[in-house]
Amino acid sequence: MLAIMEHLGRRTVRGLDELGYAGSLLGESLFYTIFGRRLRQPVRAASVVAQMIHVGIEALPIATLLATAIGFMLAVQSLYSLGLFGAQSFAHVGIGLALVREFAPLIIGVLVSGRSGSALAARLSTMTINQEVDALRAIGINPVRFLVAPTLLAMVIMLPALTMWADLVGLAAAGMFVSASLDVSFAAYVSNTAEVLSVNDLLHGLGKSVLFAVLIAIIAAVNGSRVTGGSEGVGRVTTRAVVHALSAIIVADMVFGFLATR
Repeated sequence: MLAIMEHLGRRTVRGLDELGYAGSLLGESLFYTIFGRRLRQPVRAASVVAQMIHVGIEALPIATLLATAIGFMLAVQSLYSLGLFGAQSFAHVGIGLALVREFAPLIIGVLVSGRSGSALAARLSTMTINQEVDALRAIGINPVRFLVAPTLLAMVIMLPALTMWADLVGLAAAGMFVSASLDVSFAAYVSNTAEVLSVNDLLHGLGKSVLFAVLIAIIAAVNGSRVTGGSEGVGRVTTRAVVHALSAIIVADMVFGFLATR
């Protein structure tokens, strides 16, 4: 029992330490984003744009594929479920609300976590092991401003943009299936969906995507900068970063949805 309690205590202290470090990274990133130019250490626009291309533009093909699949799946399940009660004509209600408020931000968060979050963790851990981070400090460059802040900004900008794109693609894919299945025009489906959705529904999904972006970037930075164990450690912290980010996204999605619908 003493060994178990000691193990739990150590894990708890380590978790609190990482949580505090994550808060420090977030605060430092925001500080240099706002006040870096006054200190002659600005967050470089070129780095932010490069990260935006990597996080957003290069992810468009897979994001489009996933959004199409999600929209098609929602249409199939909605028509099947509502068909049990003869209410297929109301399928657009469930499809629109579920996609915009829940599935689009969630699937984009999962995609960016596995794609860009893992890349950030691997890059930071490799630079830490090769002492490149120490070299940046030695020449007077803040590593958080140089490495973490541009990726954080890029994710905060591009995740909502990708979520909007997933909304449009998913609703279009679902609309084509519903139109063909119920023999109604696509224009009628678009009109009915537009009547159901509101600005608050759109902001709900976009707010989630901003929260997911912060979680992905900070979790990847925390894991990547605390690597130990050489090349084996790089693989370990990369996997850990993805697992932690996915877990955080799902938990945050649950909490956000609960609080936003009270």
